[in-house]
Amino acid sequence: MQSAIARCDAINPRINAVIADLREHAKAGLKHARTGDAPFAGVPFLLKDLSMDLARYGTSQGNAALARRPVAQTDAVVRRWEQAGLLIFGKTNTPELGLKAITEPVAFGPTRNPWNLDHTPGGSSGGAAAAVAAGIVPAAAAGDGGGSIRIPAAYCGLFGLKPSRGRVSCAPQFDEQWEGAVSTHAISRTVRDSAALLDVIAGPEPGDPFIVQPPARPFSQELQAPTQRLRIALSTASPIGGAVDVAWSRAASDCGQLLQSLGHHVEWIDPVGDGMQLARDYLTMYFGQVAAQLTWWQQQGVPASAFETDTQALGLIGRGLAAGDYALARARWNSPMRALGQLFTRFDLYLTPTCAQPPARIGELAAPRWQRTALQLILRFGLGGVLRRSGLVEQLAFDNLHRTPFTQLANLTGTPPWACSSGRPGGVKTCCFNWPLNWSRNAPGGIGAHQSLPHEKRTPRRPFLPTERRQADASCRRGLISILPNRRKYT
Repeated sequence: MQSAIARCDAINPRINAVIADLREHAKAGLKHARTGDAPFAGVPFLLKDLSMDLARYGTSQGNAALARRPVAQTDAVVRRWEQAGLLIFGKTNTPELGLKAITEPVAFGPTRNPWNLDHTPGGSSGGAAAAVAAGIVPAAAAGDGGGSIRIPAAYCGLFGLKPSRGRVSCAPQFDEQWEGAVSTHAISRTVRDSAALLDVIAGPEPGDPFIVQPPARPFSQELQAPTQRLRIALSTASPIGGAVDVAWSRAASDCGQLLQSLGHHVEWIDPVGDGMQLARDYLTMYFGQVAAQLTWWQQQGVPASAFETDTQALGLIGRGLAAGDYALARARWNSPMRALGQLFTRFDLYLTPTCAQPPARIGELAAPRWQRTALQLILRFGLGGVLRRSGLVEQLAFDNLHRTPFTQLANLTGTPPWACSSGRPGGVKTCCFNWPLNWSRNAPGGIGAHQSLPHEKRTPRRPFLPTERRQADASCRRGLISILPNRRKYT
């Protein structure tokens, strides 16, 4: 714990990953960790400061006003982490309400990518990824409602798994978040740690709307199981028709070639389903949920003016949605579910790039001054109709999706994808695998689709800040690729 705190004190001023100090809380937990036999007894850990309540402390959600409001109860997933012995000594930065794939909230300032301080670590779990990549902790809590675990993992050279819908409970705050699109887990340096952490938090709580069938054995034990020959579908084209950076496309195709050389069957396919319709339906849910969140906070005494201009504009779009249009968009989630289900009758895995573009520079995706001024005037005078007719906010949202068009499919279908990385610092390239929601040893055709990535037996590694020497290579184990970079430790 002292090493983690010392590392945080030394590095965090440069990357702004940790925004809340809970070391006194961790010290209190350390007394119990020394006498317990919990699986993670004494391991330092960081919460994402969004939808992960810890009693007596504020959950900022990237907003200064919310940070000043202590919560009354601890969320189930946080309770399980602490029962497993993890020592929570801080909270990590996130964009306001977790709404962006970058981490640059007005309230706390931008989080910077440890590989290159001029670039974003992604979002919305950008603070978590930066903290892990910088070696402050081996893993940190994260959540994913549209790629928010996988995008930061990709940009920071880490491993990120979004669990299946319902695998991790949202109790007691929610039955489901964002119509079931959001899942909670962690970002880690190794597959081993991700599996062990999922063992700790998986499982229902009283009152959950449904119960996902538990695995036949712990996820961590799956790492040691033999891997059978897999059928893998590969696609590198953007599902919404935008350009895909050649380095990111090549990472996925190179991964496919390596898997084929290891004995697996790899087949190129077109993107699954109607990507443009999926994007529209995702954004409909997104706008509507922002409106609902702002309304709820207003009912708690937090005015809309306490939120960023961008957030207020998104809420205004959401309030203009007809209930029937929202319900129809939600009903259309069935189409990508069925399309992906059909794909998994023929394949065991679906392989794509994680992102279409490399990490943006800090501030690159901020709205230009004239747009911010226009939005402020529209909000001040209540001209919601003008905003909706202009299409400005929708266009900005689509422009951002063009950078990360691959990730939303898994959120709408409830499937559990993971992102794993290879490449050089500052130019990390990743692949993203999806696999069936109800995966089992007896997949169609008799080919096992139940395997996790293999166990990484090596000392945990971490990247260097720009002034330090860096090196990376890729490794694979027992037939199923593990593209986790092997990097020399700090000296």
